[in-house]
Amino acid sequence: MIAKLRGRLDSVGDDWLVVDVGGVGYLVFASARTLSAAPPMGGDLDLFIETHVREDHIHLYGFASGRERDLFRLLLTVQGVGAKVALAILSILEPDALETAIAAQDKAAIAQASGVGPKLAGRIANELKDKVAAAALAGAARPALAAVAGGDRGGGDMAGDAVSALVNLGYRPSEAHGAVATAANDLGPDADVAALIRAGLKELAR
Repeated sequence: MIAKLRGRLDSVGDDWLVVDVGGVGYLVFASARTLSAAPPMGGDLDLFIETHVREDHIHLYGFASGRERDLFRLLLTVQGVGAKVALAILSILEPDALETAIAAQDKAAIAQASGVGPKLAGRIANELKDKVAAAALAGAARPALAAVAGGDRGGGDMAGDAVSALVNLGYRPSEAHGAVATAANDLGPDADVAALIRAGLKELAR
C-alpha cells in the first residue's frame, strides 16, 4: 500500500495531479484545497496518500496533510459518502472548519459541498459528532483556550467547567464545545468561567 509520495509535479487537472517519482508517474486524485497548494509545474511536493484497491482499479487519493487524509477516511465511514463526495467536502472546508461544523451540527456548512444534500449532511454531522467534537475543540480553539489560563487552574479546566455547565442546561456536548471555543477566542486571557458561560449562551442563542 502506498502511504506517501515525494516527487515532482508533472501535470495537474480539475481533480487530479500526476507526481513524477523517479521517472514513474503516479495519478493522484485530490481535493481542490490540496491542488491549490501544489507547487508550479516541475516543483517538488509531498503528499499523504490513501490507496484504494478494487477489483477493477487502484486509485490513489492525495492530501497536503495527514490530518486531511484522516478526515477523508472518517468521512468514508458514513453511508452514502464515497471518495468523490469526501473530496468535495474537503475542498470547501479545511480540517478545522469541518471538525467544528460537525461538532456544532452545522449541517448547512457541510451541505455546501457538491453532491451533499441536507439529508446526507445531517447524517455526516450526526454519525461523526462524537468522533470529532474533542478534536474540534482542541484544534480550532487551542490557542484561545491556552490564553484563558490563570490562577491555579488552567484554561482547559475553566473551559471544561463552562462546557459542563452548558451541557447541564440541556445543550448537546458538541454544541457546548463549539460555543465555549468561540467564547474563549472572543474574550481572551481575562475570561473566567462565568464569562465563558455567558458568552457561550449568547453564541448558542444566535
